[in-house]
Amino acid sequence: MRIASSSIGFLALAAVSCGQPEAEKVRAPEPVASEQPVAGPERRILAFGDSLFAGLGVGMKNSYPAQLETALRRDGINARIINAGVSGDTSAAGRQRLAFTLDAQKPAPELVLLELGANDMLRALSPAETRANLEAMLDEFAQRKIPVLLMGMRAPPNYGPEYQRAFDGIYTELGKRPGVTLVPFWLETIYRRPELFQGDRLHPTIEGLRVLVDATKETVKDALPETD
Repeated sequence: MRIASSSIGFLALAAVSCGQPEAEKVRAPEPVASEQPVAGPERRILAFGDSLFAGLGVGMKNSYPAQLETALRRDGINARIINAGVSGDTSAAGRQRLAFTLDAQKPAPELVLLELGANDMLRALSPAETRANLEAMLDEFAQRKIPVLLMGMRAPPNYGPEYQRAFDGIYTELGKRPGVTLVPFWLETIYRRPELFQGDRLHPTIEGLRVLVDATKETVKDALPETD
């Protein structure tokens, strides 16, 4: 298991709230289609998550997956990221659509970025339920031999120490599984910087997403399987 740095913050946890039109929820996963030219074998990555991947308020072209693809290509990696972010998704909703999404990927992705669970917390769902759903998704990836970069989240202190331990422990424990790389709290670099959030004070700005890309792209590179 490889681990990036971690922290905690209520503002960042709120950033996955689910105010998105129904039309966005049924949008099919689509390639990011970066303009950055690069040579070498294509490295397909599936970004599977909620509004933080879906580009809520900034658009698909400025979303985290889109900016990450551009950054990887700028570094010489022929990345092609499929954005399967759906705003408002809980872990249960993600689990329900996962197999269909994976079956539609031809060829299969070499790596999945899994970013789900915080909407469960915001809706006061049981951490045990969230853990079960994430475990089932990781089982699906393992069965298909697809490595995973798990984007961890944290519960805020006002949820109480018991809930905090249970929720935070989900990512800590699941990050130890074979084939899983963990970013314990992937919004760490921006949650104390309100200027990097949109007017709703919930979702990152384009610049905020760029900061997240800068903070995580090396971990993404390390999580990619080695090529022959």
